Amino acid sequence: MKIKEIRDLSVEELQEKEKSFVEELFRLRIRFATGQLESSALMKGVKRDVARVKTVLRERGDSK
Repeated sequence: MKIKEIRDLSVEELQEKEKSFVEELFRLRIRFATGQLESSALMKGVKRDVARVKTVLRERGDSK
């Protein structure tokens, strides 16, 4: 997900996205541990998405 798309979301939507990304990362870690994940690059992308969402949430929290 691009940062511009993330910045356009509301706080509630950002919190939902963060939750879904964390759950997806958990599932990817399980698949990686069991050898079912072909490319670990998927985990890297999801980690970055989580970081982007957390960054925008923190920015909005500090400004209010």
